[in-house]
Amino acid sequence: MASPRVSAALEALAIPIGALAGAMVLFGLFMLVLGQSPIEVYSLIYQGGFSGAFSWQNTLSRAAPLILTALCVALPAQAGLMIIGSEGALVLGGLVAAVIGHLMTGVSPMGVKVAMALGGMLAGGLWIAAAGALRQYRGINETISSLLLTYIAIALFNHMVEGPLRDPASLNKPSTHPIGDANMLGNFPGLDVHWGLGFGIIFCVAMYVLVKHTTWGFGLRIVGGNARAARLAGLPVSQLVLTACFLGGAASGLAGMVEVAAVHGNANASLMAGYGYAGILVAFIARQNPIAIIPVAVLLGGISASGGMLQRRLDLPDATVLVLQGMAFLLVLASETLYGRIKLFKSREIPA
Repeated sequence: MASPRVSAALEALAIPIGALAGAMVLFGLFMLVLGQSPIEVYSLIYQGGFSGAFSWQNTLSRAAPLILTALCVALPAQAGLMIIGSEGALVLGGLVAAVIGHLMTGVSPMGVKVAMALGGMLAGGLWIAAAGALRQYRGINETISSLLLTYIAIALFNHMVEGPLRDPASLNKPSTHPIGDANMLGNFPGLDVHWGLGFGIIFCVAMYVLVKHTTWGFGLRIVGGNARAARLAGLPVSQLVLTACFLGGAASGLAGMVEVAAVHGNANASLMAGYGYAGILVAFIARQNPIAIIPVAVLLGGISASGGMLQRRLDLPDATVLVLQGMAFLLVLASETLYGRIKLFKSREIPA
């Protein structure tokens, strides 16, 4: 009989995969209702996201912000908080990065990029830390407060981009002043994938080590398991919670900076592409594990990248893949009730 650790690992792998498979079946039935062949639809999703070098480059570019926004959910979850405000942290991080990039014209490009990254991370970190503070000191539900803070962040972003920070030259799409070509992030050598993917992978590995292999991470997980017991043990609960929220928000703010410095060149409405909301799904499928976030984000990035092909080949809306993501999210949430209840994954003690 498998050991408890092996059984838990198999369970954590099998249940999300089963939920995704169930979502694919439901999505296939939905396509049948629309008069489309599920096999053709899934073939096009594969072609659009994973069939060749160009598809993979598009997939990895879309996965980069998903990795970082998923961390905004996964890190506070280690402390028992359910934060869903990564979209707000992303747009504010992108806005601050764009302003810094424009104001630092004439400074060495490396210095500008570092300042943009730090500014975006600080903005996103403080924004999500505010939701953690409301939970710790005022007892306000962090899920609700982080969602409302997202709406505030988007409204603030739109006001600044369309008002005080608007570039007069941006006529059709309001945007901030460009950061300049010299301050744009480059691509990996030989690949058409920007360095944001590398930032996400490094951030995930660093957070995995911090959470799983340090005393700080051990204390954070104790807080997530039982905050009252953590207080009785003398742990600084509020400090641990706020730090986790800040780190999660910093990751999402960095995603905003990457979108500005690697994709758009300025802050505009295109930053609100739904990466923050999709990151919630990535974090749930990955079971809040920073390392597991990477392959899950690649999978979701590939599905998202295939939307255009479905539109061109089958005349379906580009947002059709969002239906698949929504079904997956619902089934992943429903599958949470299965943990610890499937006999196949229950380990048994061998009698002495």
